[in-house]
Amino acid sequence: MTKRWVVFLFGCVAYALFLVSFLYAVGFVGGFGVPTALDGPAAEGVATALAVDGLLLALFALQHSIMARPWFKALATRVVPSAAERSLYVLASSVALLLLFWQWRPIGGTVWALESPAARAAMHLVFAAGWATVLVTTFLINHFDLFGLRQVWLFLKGRAYTPLRFTTPGPYRHVRHPLYVGWLLAFWATPTMTAAHLFFAAMTTAYILIAIRFEERDLEDLHGAPYAEYRRRVPMLVPRPGAKAPPVPAPPHAALR
Repeated sequence: MTKRWVVFLFGCVAYALFLVSFLYAVGFVGGFGVPTALDGPAAEGVATALAVDGLLLALFALQHSIMARPWFKALATRVVPSAAERSLYVLASSVALLLLFWQWRPIGGTVWALESPAARAAMHLVFAAGWATVLVTTFLINHFDLFGLRQVWLFLKGRAYTPLRFTTPGPYRHVRHPLYVGWLLAFWATPTMTAAHLFFAAMTTAYILIAIRFEERDLEDLHGAPYAEYRRRVPMLVPRPGAKAPPVPAPPHAALR
């Protein structure tokens, strides 16, 4: 029973750290309410800032990609209980994000700056819609399973874990990755685009497009023909007129995983 409680508390700590990193990310990208932000005047040379920022983004991308692969999960569950594997992933992702926030180097410079109050307000609305999409989408596919709490709760209760049912709720019937659409809106929608913000948005977009390929390969291996048909019928990120998945089994998705 002690082991079950330790695993459960580990999952709760990992989830709490996720909440901290998620809320901080909103302020970090939006430039409000937190000590460090994506934008700002350059504090050192551009080459140094780009090198540091690139390394931080690469570290996050590698952690996210490697720990999401089935072979790594198999290795990890030799060390930690399988119920804690997702929480371990969430914890490592949050630590990588917080490190990025802490060590990020602004570059200065303005790529674009909207002057119209209406245009600036519209950008802020799109920014908020992006974060809302990310959050709402996690609940559509089972927020607590996605961030490991369901797994550790079932372990605490001595019940076997059952994978999520293969469904296409809401926006998943129109695009395969609405969660990533939310991230892209949040990262690109800004009334003032600085050099550092552009670098961040471009690099994370490149990572998302690469990560989708790995994720979809794993999903097709796991679900077979149903996912292949879903992938054939439904666009990846941009809705297409007439393209819509039927309300039949389709995949759960993972946040930037």
